[in-house]
Amino acid sequence: MAKPSSAYPALIALGAVGAAGVAAAVWGIGIERYLFTVRTVSAPALPAGSAPLRVLHISDAHMAPWQHRKQDWLASLAELEPDLIINTGDNLGHERGIEGLRRAFAPLAGIPGVFVHGSNDVLAPSPRNPLKYFTGPSERPEEPDFLDTDAMNHYFTDELGWTDLNNTAARLRVAGTDVDFVGVSDAHRDWDELDVLPDALASLGARSDTTPLLGVTHAPYQRVLNAYVDLGADAILGGHTHGGQVCLPGFGALVANCDIPLKQAKGLSTWTHDDRTVPLNVSAGCGHSIYAPIRFACRPEATLLTLTARA
Repeated sequence: MAKPSSAYPALIALGAVGAAGVAAAVWGIGIERYLFTVRTVSAPALPAGSAPLRVLHISDAHMAPWQHRKQDWLASLAELEPDLIINTGDNLGHERGIEGLRRAFAPLAGIPGVFVHGSNDVLAPSPRNPLKYFTGPSERPEEPDFLDTDAMNHYFTDELGWTDLNNTAARLRVAGTDVDFVGVSDAHRDWDELDVLPDALASLGARSDTTPLLGVTHAPYQRVLNAYVDLGADAILGGHTHGGQVCLPGFGALVANCDIPLKQAKGLSTWTHDDRTVPLNVSAGCGHSIYAPIRFACRPEATLLTLTARA
């Protein structure tokens, strides 16, 4: 009688690995990228005696006009009744993405908000090899196609009432109190102009001891986070990382596409610079490039961040 071939166990193992890969792809492409969730967190970041501030943090929609499920979910976030909306960029994912943004954000009109740009608010996405993300932050396209950034900006400012925070500072009245902001354009493309922020902040006039300062960025590069801490930011919000987008269960993000530590590529943590520590919220975002339609162990999200008074 012939003995069983020693190749059989190897073939079985190979088949099991292949089946697991197919199952993971089916889950990530067909299911998880539609499992939109609201992450609810809180952090002590406001001056003593301040009332809580409910911040809706939206990032990385990468909107295409046919993405109706994502548009409906974003529109439903108005039911959370936030005091403030912070949009950390990469809103557009297609040349007609503004159509989807109008449908998604219309119910948020009238709520105070600020926004900064990611590169995909300016440059159209392009096909890329995802394995290159493991070698470092993604490279710039040599001949990019440009999106209609002006149309998006006008929609945000003129129709929604949000404030453009790209490389500038602003003061908004939010829930009956003044809140100051500093923001930069996409640091991943070196569009950030950190040197202009001190003068921009000073131009707002004297700040009260009860006026919080929030730092807003698309890409949470360490140079930006450190600059915000130096300026006196009470909390910092960013996006860009997609939380890793394809993560390892039990471990987390494998890449961040910037120099932030991987353990801080998603969620609420703290950032310390020169012996000063502030809350840092990095959104995993609610979208993906149309050329990489997958999420695994990293659900699409928005954050309802309640900022509370420090003790």
